Amino acid sequence: MTEKTTAELEQLRDKIDEVDQQLLDLIRKRLDLVARVGVVKHGAGLPIYAPQREANMLARRRAEASDMGIPPQLIEDILRRLMRESYLNEKDMGFKQVKTDLGKVVIIGGEGALGKLFGQMLTLSGYQVHSLDKDDWQQADSILDGAGLVLVSVPIRLTCELIRDKLGHLPEHCILADLTSVKEAPLKAMLETHKGPVVGLHPMFGPDVGSLAKQVVVVCEGRQPEACEWLLEQIGIWGARVVQASADKHDEAMQLVQAMRHFSTFVYGLNLCREQADIASLLQFSSPIYRLELAMVGRLFAQSPELYADIIFAQDKSQQAIGDYLDNYANALELLRKGDRETFMQWFAEVSQWFGDFAPQFRNESRAMLQSVNDMKPAHQ
Repeated sequence: MTEKTTAELEQLRDKIDEVDQQLLDLIRKRLDLVARVGVVKHGAGLPIYAPQREANMLARRRAEASDMGIPPQLIEDILRRLMRESYLNEKDMGFKQVKTDLGKVVIIGGEGALGKLFGQMLTLSGYQVHSLDKDDWQQADSILDGAGLVLVSVPIRLTCELIRDKLGHLPEHCILADLTSVKEAPLKAMLETHKGPVVGLHPMFGPDVGSLAKQVVVVCEGRQPEACEWLLEQIGIWGARVVQASADKHDEAMQLVQAMRHFSTFVYGLNLCREQADIASLLQFSSPIYRLELAMVGRLFAQSPELYADIIFAQDKSQQAIGDYLDNYANALELLRKGDRETFMQWFAEVSQWFGDFAPQFRNESRAMLQSVNDMKPAHQ
């Protein structure tokens, strides 16, 4: 490279650095404005997430970017990342307290990760939150005295027994709710044990989320739903979307959404381990989609074995879903052994037709995710 080229590059890079500094200044200004928005929302009791406002804003920015010769997806990617940070900042502003005369909130298992998250959100909303854990039961009567909401957030295998053995004398007006990923059995236990309002909640996210914006909480009605309306409104103010479902339909869906998926991921990781696969080598030769798949497998094994054992073993009916998956896998393997390409393609077309319009939708969604994965790939891999 000549001295002239080097000098020209340095000049251009200096100008890029100047523009980057301007971008940083603008981002700081935007985050400060969002913080002011959060204060206004807090005062008015508005949800942290406004989907229609976000959709309209993104559509306008995409159109403006296109007019300026900027790829619309580029500006959307930048804004979505900024909005994610904005939701985190807005959360720290606190939230409107919907039920000002509730009394105390008691979270059983409040020192667990999910219990801590809900404790934080309720505290940010102005509620008096107490934790009741395994070493606190000698003081349980005083802790539970005057409770307006009791949230059970303990391992699934312990939930029903704890409800029946420990929660039979709650104040009649108190809402009893659980946060487990199985709903039929806990809901039945709560209804049999407590005579007051009962509701089953399943947060469809892990405790490591920074904000509840755009997250989903499944709600299974138990008793006196009108007494629980404030709680659902409060969850909505946090930014989550409330999805109503019957307990049996929820558990049926969880056999596929959780039990079968987690079991399949477990077996995949187990097979990699037993094969003594060289992960560093796999990453070196991996495409973005395989890197993402491997990351999801690694994510599972970076977490608690007790948690996933609870999820997978919680429902006897999940064995049927997992068994069906195994049968389909075995049948597909037999096609491979026979070299039956025609039948494979027929089955492929059958599944493609079943997915319908969701297939191209998922292809487009996954394209953005894969580009992001590729951007984060370390230079040495």
